[in-house]
Amino acid sequence: MEGMMGRILTAVENFFKSDDWPYTPMEGRPVLRTGFNGKNGQWTCFAQEREQQQQFVFYSVLPLKTPEDKRFLIAEFITRANYGMVIGNFELDFSDGEIRYKTSIDVENETLTEGLIHHMVYANVYSVDRYFGGFMKVLYSGVMPEDAIREIEG
Repeated sequence: MEGMMGRILTAVENFFKSDDWPYTPMEGRPVLRTGFNGKNGQWTCFAQEREQQQQFVFYSVLPLKTPEDKRFLIAEFITRANYGMVIGNFELDFSDGEIRYKTSIDVENETLTEGLIHHMVYANVYSVDRYFGGFMKVLYSGVMPEDAIREIEG
């Protein structure tokens, strides 16, 4: 892993260590895998370095696969959730139903500080935790996306 890890992932690794996040380097890829246990669910997270572009990307991957017949409902839920979001966004992979949340930053000619990493990581996982129950309601309880968002955002 040492050869795969550039300055960005080194900074992220230092943050994970100082903030007591367990993590595992992914073999042959500039990615660290971790997880988060929120109030409303638990999921896997990935910290990715895009060294050439000098970018750091943090993903939360929800442990839900959207069935084909619910993908347009989830797409509506995501569109409504993303509207007005300032840091990060939800994504839906229409090919397999994967739902994830992404935060990212370009650090070209800049230093990725522990404070920036902290804000990116926690904005990500807190957003997922906030909307997690809404995904569950739309997927499994027949709640319409607009109603689920209204309940979350008040």
